[in-house]
Amino acid sequence: MTEKIDTAAALEAMQAAKPLVQCITNYVAMNVAANTLLAAGASPAMVHDAREAGEFAAIAGALTVNIGTLSPAWVEGMEAAVDGAKGAGKPWVLDPVAHFATGYRREVTQRLMDLSPDVVRGNASEILALGGGASAGQGVDAGDAVAAAEDAARKIAWKYGAVVAVTGAVDFVTDGTRAVRIAGGSDYMPQVTALGCSLTCLVGAFAAVRRDRFEATVAALAMFAAAGEQAERKAEGPGSFGWRFTDALSAVAPAAIAAVRVLQV
Repeated sequence: MTEKIDTAAALEAMQAAKPLVQCITNYVAMNVAANTLLAAGASPAMVHDAREAGEFAAIAGALTVNIGTLSPAWVEGMEAAVDGAKGAGKPWVLDPVAHFATGYRREVTQRLMDLSPDVVRGNASEILALGGGASAGQGVDAGDAVAAAEDAARKIAWKYGAVVAVTGAVDFVTDGTRAVRIAGGSDYMPQVTALGCSLTCLVGAFAAVRRDRFEATVAALAMFAAAGEQAERKAEGPGSFGWRFTDALSAVAPAAIAAVRVLQV
């Protein structure tokens, strides 16, 4: 049985520390991810070049790696950053965006998985394929239900010693032993560019201040769920939801994150 996670305390700790998070993410997500971290109370740094990525990772509180727009130079920076983070004992989070789409993406993702990420966050199709299953994903969009990827998430967690988060209508998080589902958010969220990528960066912010990566991941997802519910109340569509979400994220209080439904599995 998973003990109740004090998400409110995790939020207070993250905002008090204002952790520096190195975000190696894709071109589409950079601005949204940076603004998401700022609104949540963390400090983003978009440092990806191999000539400085490893050195910077050693001073950041956490590293997040998103493979959305790959190139050999960026992969070199990713690997250098992971080496720097691991050498300094800093957590790192992997977002294997559409890793199943091409041979190059599969190859790079396996190389990164072999470097032992602390947390892996993806949609159901990405996690299902990463676990060796057949997915119905199309590009970056999930074509599978979160429930269909739960066993794959456990398999990945056991194999790599990582926390695995499957995000969707009801999120699922496991470290191979503990597991929870997190309800909340908004149906508009998949219609707004880069929110999933930004969530990966937020997981890094919580992981920077919480040694228990499972608890850190749950807290980050709960904060997103709380902000999504708040933003949806006044949104007229995905466009207005996008900026309202940023505002809502900055206003999430400890009581609001504590009220998010975290269901033990």
